[in-house]
Amino acid sequence: MTVSGRFVALVAFGVVPVIVLGSFTGEPGIVLGLWLLSCVLIGVLDLSLAASPRQISTARSLPSRTRLGETVTSELYLTNRGKRTLRATVRDAWQPSAGPSTNRSRVTIPPRERRVVALQLTPFRRGERRVEHVTVRSAGPLGLMSRQATMTSPGQLRVLPPFNARKHLPSRLARLRELDGATSVMVRGQGTEFDSLREYVRGDDVRSIDWRATARRRDVVVRTWRPERDRRVVIVLDTGRTSAARVSDEPRIDTAFEASLLLSALATRAGDRVDFVAYDRRVRGRVQGATGADLLSKLVDSMAGIDPELIEMDWAAVPGQVRNITTQHSLVVLLTSIDAPGASTGLLSVLPQLTSRHTVVVASVTDPFALEASRTRGNRDEIYLAAAAERALLDVSRVSAAVRQLGAEVVTGSPEDLPPALADTYIALKAAGRL
Repeated sequence: MTVSGRFVALVAFGVVPVIVLGSFTGEPGIVLGLWLLSCVLIGVLDLSLAASPRQISTARSLPSRTRLGETVTSELYLTNRGKRTLRATVRDAWQPSAGPSTNRSRVTIPPRERRVVALQLTPFRRGERRVEHVTVRSAGPLGLMSRQATMTSPGQLRVLPPFNARKHLPSRLARLRELDGATSVMVRGQGTEFDSLREYVRGDDVRSIDWRATARRRDVVVRTWRPERDRRVVIVLDTGRTSAARVSDEPRIDTAFEASLLLSALATRAGDRVDFVAYDRRVRGRVQGATGADLLSKLVDSMAGIDPELIEMDWAAVPGQVRNITTQHSLVVLLTSIDAPGASTGLLSVLPQLTSRHTVVVASVTDPFALEASRTRGNRDEIYLAAAAERALLDVSRVSAAVRQLGAEVVTGSPEDLPPALADTYIALKAAGRL
């Protein structure tokens, strides 16, 4: 049972008659008691006329998955199995991170009828957003008192990464088509695969002339080449404590997800095989053997439930994780943080093991605020801030130089720039035949 504001107002309204009648009869205490008793009796009568909330049955209809930031509709169906009209306030107890537009809805349901309560959800966190209970508060005809019951009505919405970096995909695919010979551009690079023969035209590299075919056909013909296909791309994502840091109001791990999805979409369109593993001291997520649209579907589904762990990354186990995926030469992409020399010691210690067998790219998000702060030196506070920013940028440069010395490529950028920069690096490596 709950008491509404109307009941409180009714009791407060009795101040005037209690003062008037009390002064007239000389017994204000008796008048006050009679007034309170009357209010209670009216409230109990109103409560007895309220429909029972336990006569309500519930059912849900909502999408199973959505992307972070998108709005979906959750529909809660309420069926009144009682004999009285239900006038109620319904609270659908979604987690706050599911982003419900409101947590209370008013509904009137006649006997033996059903109504739907639609709720707009705009999640602002990835993962499983759940609801377990529905609370129904049934009011009487006067709205003085209500009967309340909480019922179990479970629901679940899986929130996937938004993949905002997909806007960069068409331009990168166009560059891939140029490399692949789908346009008039043909490239010849070290380690690329022979594609076909065509007649020589002015401007062709004379080193591409196939003299044996020329002798047979009596026309000068040249070989055309295409980038390697069916290569292996292994993405290793660091889910340790450094991935929890926020850069431009976005966790590092979310930027890493965006970069991984863009690279995977690009590589699978190029005919390469992509494998993904999220790791710190144990495997948090793994996708192997998927191709095409199935690859992206499995990737976002696996990424949805991965959160940073506040522990150190076990870099010594990373070469073993790569060997578990493949033993052949591959492009290994390490998505981690290289902004502090001390925290990068483990990474630097295992890079020689990886670069001796694979082409390795280390990708890290950088804070654009540090670059901006290093350029602003208007007063004393800004000078101190600029000095700290310069030191941070110097640390990134030192670690990047050490990574390059060990034979790996380095890709850095802001949360907005890192995904396309990593995609460009992949295209450059493919054009050079280094995959």
